[in-house]
Formats: sequence, structure tokens, C-alpha cells
Amino acid sequence: MSIAHPTTVLEPRSMSDFVETPYIKGVADRALGYITAGFPVHLRGISGTGKTTLAIHIAAKLGRPLILIHGDEEFSTSNLIGSENGYSISKVRDNFIHSVLKTEENMSKQWVDNRLTVACKYGFTLIYDEFTRSRPEANNVLLSVLQERMLDIPTTGNGDSNYVKVHPDFTAIFTSNPEEYAGVHRSQDALRDRMVTLDLDYFDEETEVGIVHSRSGVSYDDSKKIVGIVRGLRDSEVFEFAPTIRGCQMIAKTARVLGASVDKDDSTFRQICVDILSSETTRIGSRATKEKVTKELFKLIDKHCNGKAKARGKG
Repeated sequence: MSIAHPTTVLEPRSMSDFVETPYIKGVADRALGYITAGFPVHLRGISGTGKTTLAIHIAAKLGRPLILIHGDEEFSTSNLIGSENGYSISKVRDNFIHSVLKTEENMSKQWVDNRLTVACKYGFTLIYDEFTRSRPEANNVLLSVLQERMLDIPTTGNGDSNYVKVHPDFTAIFTSNPEEYAGVHRSQDALRDRMVTLDLDYFDEETEVGIVHSRSGVSYDDSKKIVGIVRGLRDSEVFEFAPTIRGCQMIAKTARVLGASVDKDDSTFRQICVDILSSETTRIGSRATKEKVTKELFKLIDKHCNGKAKARGKG
């Protein structure tokens, strides 16, 4: 097979620190049910809701090779299906009669499959991450793939046919962020109509605590305190953008590296919370917004981290 980038064919595996709570399992099981019924799945949610990680987890459950595409403004149809790339030249020299030299040359263009074509041909799982970052006209080729299970190639690069029959094992998982403001296009109604959309919200508290504990190395109790602070700030609405699970992980990892105690009397921990959450919750970084966030944060830290300060030390 002719593939533009062989290394883009991956073996999907769930992360070793992947946390599968009842909430996560419920979403994954629903997605797998729709895929089994023959429908592509679209995971839609704001930043920090775990769309890509969950998509890879679902792909791992399917157990087939994975091809990953990240949406891009510069994408064209050829970036998905392939293009004619380079030439093949054959040359024949006929010198049967020593006084006569006959030369014959044939030159033809070579078709090189790209990621969507490879996935369709061989029944791989395709994850199209942030697909609305690509221009709608680049994604038009997906319409026949998802509905008629046929891939239209604008050349006879597939032997003598302009069409590729999609492998029965081919599966597509899409992700998008409905609130992103930069470099995002509105998806075609015809494309969205061909997929089942699951809207993802912030994780429940149990899942957030489990993720922070698993990925940061801090204790479960300290993870719960940090999650409590972030969830409290999220509920307060004194921000431009709600803080996400990424903020929790950044606080936990930084506190661990700097040896800060997750305690209201630890000035380093308090400053870490202010630095990370004030930057995450505002785009402009105005002084007024930061002051409101800081004031609310200090109240939340006092509420959730009211134990006595412990001696510092990495752990």
C-alpha cells in the first residue's frame, strides 16, 4: 500500500493513568453502542472536558489501528485523501542492431494515499480532532464516506476507478469545541446530520479527583482539596472563562515540585493557585478581574484547606 506517512498509523492504547469512573464508562459505552450500530460519533465540548483522551480511549476499546488527524485552517481535500506526488519513469534501450539505437521512455504520475484514504481502505479507526478547524469545503469528501460508504478520489489513482469502497470496519470519531473563537468554522449541517453528537460537560467531582490524583502524584486528600477550590471558583462566576481540570493538574504538579503543602497557611501554595487560575480564567488579564478571582480564591482556599500547615518537602 502507498501511504504518505506510514508512522501516522497508530496502535491505540488507553493511558496507564486513565481514570474510568462511572461517568466516563457511561459516555464510552454510549459511544461504542452508536459505533456498533454503524454511526460515527462526535464528541463536542469546551476545552478541558477530555474529548481527545476519551476519543483515544474509545478507539482502544475498538481494538483496531488508529489514524489521527488534527483539524487545520490550511487543510484541503488532498490533505485528507491524498494526491499525485512525483513521477514514475521507465526507459527502454533497444540496440538489437548495433547501428540502430531505439529509446523509449514512459512517464506517469504517482498517486499517494493520505490518512482518510488509508483508514477507509483498511478499516482503521479515524479520529478527526477539532474537525471544525478545517474549512468546510475540505471536509465535504466525508459526506459520501459516512453516508454511502464510498470515497470519491478525483483521479484514477485507485487503479481504473475513481471510487474506493469503504471497509466495513472503518469507524470515525470526531471532536470539536463549540465555544472556541479563533480559527474555527461552522460545520456543514449535512455532515453533522451523519453523526451522533455527544455533548460533554465538566467531569463530576469523583472523576476530577481521580484524574488529579492519578496524574499528579499528590495524595487523594490533597487532590480533593485542589478540585474543591477549582470547582468552587467555577461555580462563583467571577471569571471570563471557567477553570478546567487542567488547572487542577497544574496546581497539583507545581505544588509537588516546589514542595508546597496543600494548606491555607502555605504562602507558596496560595500563590500557585492565584498564578495558575487567574491566567486560566481570563483572556485579557485585567487587574479588576484578577483581584476578583484572587479574593474568591483566598476564600475557597481557607474553606477547603483548613488543616495545619505541614513541613515542606517533595513527595
